[in-house]
Amino acid sequence: MNQLPSTEVSPPEGLDRLLDSPLVAEIEFLTARARAIGSAKANALLAPLDLKIRSYAVLSLACSGEAPSQRELAEFLLLDPSQIVALVDGLEQRGLVKRETDPQDRRSKVIKGTPKGLRLLAKAAEATQLAEDQAMANLTPAERAQFRDLLRRIAF
Repeated sequence: MNQLPSTEVSPPEGLDRLLDSPLVAEIEFLTARARAIGSAKANALLAPLDLKIRSYAVLSLACSGEAPSQRELAEFLLLDPSQIVALVDGLEQRGLVKRETDPQDRRSKVIKGTPKGLRLLAKAAEATQLAEDQAMANLTPAERAQFRDLLRRIAF
Protein backbone atom coordinates (compact mmCIF):
# COMPACT_ATOMS: atom_id res chain seq x y z
CA MET A 1 0.00 0.00 0.00
CA ASN A 2 1.20 3.52 -0.74
CA GLN A 3 2.25 5.56 2.24
CA LEU A 4 -0.63 7.87 3.08
CA PRO A 5 -0.36 10.98 5.26
CA SER A 6 -0.83 10.59 9.00
CA THR A 7 -3.90 12.17 10.55
CA GLU A 8 -3.00 12.07 14.22
CA VAL A 9 -5.61 13.70 16.44
CA SER A 10 -4.69 14.64 19.98
CA PRO A 11 -6.72 16.54 22.55
CA PRO A 12 -6.17 20.29 22.50
CA GLU A 13 -3.45 21.23 24.94
CA GLY A 14 -4.65 22.14 28.41
CA LEU A 15 -8.10 20.62 28.04
CA ASP A 16 -7.33 17.42 29.97
CA ARG A 17 -9.19 18.96 32.93
CA LEU A 18 -12.43 18.58 30.94
CA LEU A 19 -11.99 14.79 30.88
CA ASP A 20 -13.55 14.71 34.36
CA SER A 21 -16.75 16.46 33.24
CA PRO A 22 -20.03 14.48 33.30
CA LEU A 23 -20.24 14.89 29.52
CA VAL A 24 -17.41 12.39 29.07
CA ALA A 25 -19.64 9.66 30.55
CA GLU A 26 -22.46 10.25 28.04
CA ILE A 27 -22.65 7.67 25.25
CA GLU A 28 -24.11 10.11 22.71
CA PHE A 29 -21.20 12.52 23.24
CA LEU A 30 -18.62 9.73 23.10
CA THR A 31 -20.03 8.20 19.93
CA ALA A 32 -20.32 11.64 18.29
CA ARG A 33 -16.71 12.45 19.23
CA ALA A 34 -15.44 9.05 18.08
CA ARG A 35 -17.33 9.48 14.80
CA ALA A 36 -15.89 12.96 14.30
CA ILE A 37 -12.37 11.69 14.88
CA GLY A 38 -12.84 8.69 12.60
CA SER A 39 -14.51 10.75 9.87
CA ALA A 40 -11.76 13.39 9.99
CA LYS A 41 -9.09 10.71 9.63
CA ALA A 42 -10.95 8.96 6.80
CA ASN A 43 -11.71 12.22 4.96
CA ALA A 44 -8.05 13.28 5.18
CA LEU A 45 -6.87 9.96 3.78
CA LEU A 46 -9.58 9.89 1.10
CA ALA A 47 -8.87 13.47 -0.03
CA PRO A 48 -6.07 12.51 -2.48
CA LEU A 49 -8.65 10.26 -4.18
CA ASP A 50 -11.13 13.16 -4.35
CA LEU A 51 -13.53 11.29 -2.05
CA LYS A 52 -15.05 11.86 1.36
CA ILE A 53 -16.56 9.26 3.66
CA ARG A 54 -20.08 9.81 2.24
CA SER A 55 -19.03 9.48 -1.41
CA TYR A 56 -16.90 6.47 -0.41
CA ALA A 57 -19.97 4.85 1.19
CA VAL A 58 -22.04 5.37 -1.97
CA LEU A 59 -19.21 4.05 -4.16
CA SER A 60 -18.74 1.03 -1.91
CA LEU A 61 -22.43 0.13 -2.00
CA ALA A 62 -22.61 0.73 -5.77
CA CYS A 63 -19.65 -1.63 -6.26
CA SER A 64 -21.05 -4.27 -3.89
CA GLY A 65 -22.95 -6.13 -6.60
CA GLU A 66 -26.25 -5.41 -4.84
CA ALA A 67 -27.32 -2.66 -7.32
CA PRO A 68 -29.03 -0.45 -4.73
CA SER A 69 -31.57 2.13 -5.79
CA GLN A 70 -31.05 5.76 -4.83
CA ARG A 71 -33.93 5.38 -2.34
CA GLU A 72 -32.21 2.36 -0.76
CA LEU A 73 -28.94 4.27 -0.53
CA ALA A 74 -30.70 7.16 1.21
CA GLU A 75 -32.42 4.85 3.70
CA PHE A 76 -29.35 2.72 4.39
CA LEU A 77 -26.97 5.68 4.80
CA LEU A 78 -29.56 7.79 6.64
CA LEU A 79 -29.12 10.66 4.20
CA ASP A 80 -31.69 12.87 2.53
CA PRO A 81 -32.50 11.67 -1.00
CA SER A 82 -31.26 15.00 -2.40
CA GLN A 83 -27.85 14.31 -0.81
CA ILE A 84 -27.75 10.90 -2.49
CA VAL A 85 -28.61 12.46 -5.87
CA ALA A 86 -25.72 14.92 -5.47
CA LEU A 87 -23.30 12.18 -4.39
CA VAL A 88 -24.31 9.86 -7.24
CA ASP A 89 -24.13 12.75 -9.73
CA GLY A 90 -20.56 13.50 -8.63
CA LEU A 91 -19.47 9.88 -8.86
CA GLU A 92 -21.24 9.43 -12.20
CA GLN A 93 -19.55 12.53 -13.68
CA ARG A 94 -16.21 10.96 -12.77
CA GLY A 95 -17.17 7.68 -14.48
CA LEU A 96 -17.12 5.75 -11.19
CA VAL A 97 -20.80 4.70 -11.11
CA LYS A 98 -23.66 4.48 -13.57
CA ARG A 99 -27.42 4.65 -13.21
CA GLU A 100 -29.41 1.86 -14.80
CA THR A 101 -33.11 1.20 -14.96
CA ASP A 102 -34.21 -1.10 -12.14
CA PRO A 103 -35.44 -4.34 -13.74
CA GLN A 104 -37.97 -4.66 -10.89
CA ASP A 105 -39.34 -1.12 -11.24
CA ARG A 106 -38.76 0.77 -14.49
CA ARG A 107 -39.49 4.08 -12.73
CA SER A 108 -36.50 3.56 -10.44
CA LYS A 109 -32.77 3.65 -11.10
CA VAL A 110 -30.17 1.36 -9.56
CA ILE A 111 -26.59 2.46 -9.03
CA LYS A 112 -23.75 0.24 -10.19
CA GLY A 113 -20.02 0.68 -9.98
CA THR A 114 -17.97 0.86 -13.16
CA PRO A 115 -14.58 -0.81 -13.68
CA LYS A 116 -12.97 2.58 -12.94
CA GLY A 117 -15.09 2.80 -9.78
CA LEU A 118 -13.98 -0.65 -8.66
CA ARG A 119 -10.32 0.32 -9.10
CA LEU A 120 -10.77 3.52 -7.09
CA LEU A 121 -12.74 1.66 -4.44
CA ALA A 122 -9.78 -0.67 -3.84
CA LYS A 123 -7.52 2.32 -3.14
CA ALA A 124 -10.20 4.03 -1.04
CA ALA A 125 -10.75 0.89 1.04
CA GLU A 126 -7.04 0.87 1.87
CA ALA A 127 -7.30 4.49 2.98
CA THR A 128 -10.35 3.86 5.17
CA GLN A 129 -8.67 0.82 6.71
CA LEU A 130 -5.65 2.95 7.58
CA ALA A 131 -7.98 5.58 9.08
CA GLU A 132 -9.65 2.86 11.15
CA ASP A 133 -6.27 1.54 12.28
CA GLN A 134 -5.26 5.04 13.38
CA ALA A 135 -8.56 5.79 15.12
CA MET A 136 -8.62 2.42 16.89
CA ALA A 137 -4.93 2.23 17.72
CA ASN A 138 -5.66 2.01 21.46
CA LEU A 139 -7.87 -1.07 21.05
CA THR A 140 -6.77 -4.67 20.78
CA PRO A 141 -8.01 -6.72 17.81
CA ALA A 142 -10.52 -8.44 20.13
CA GLU A 143 -11.77 -5.07 21.41
CA ARG A 144 -12.12 -3.81 17.84
CA ALA A 145 -14.17 -6.87 16.91
CA GLN A 146 -16.38 -6.40 19.98
CA PHE A 147 -16.76 -2.68 19.25
CA ARG A 148 -17.72 -3.40 15.63
CA ASP A 149 -20.29 -5.97 16.81
CA LEU A 150 -21.79 -3.56 19.36
CA LEU A 151 -22.02 -0.76 16.80
CA ARG A 152 -23.66 -3.11 14.29
CA ARG A 153 -26.23 -4.11 16.92
CA ILE A 154 -27.00 -0.47 17.68
CA ALA A 155 -27.07 0.60 14.02
CA PHE A 156 -29.22 -2.26 12.76
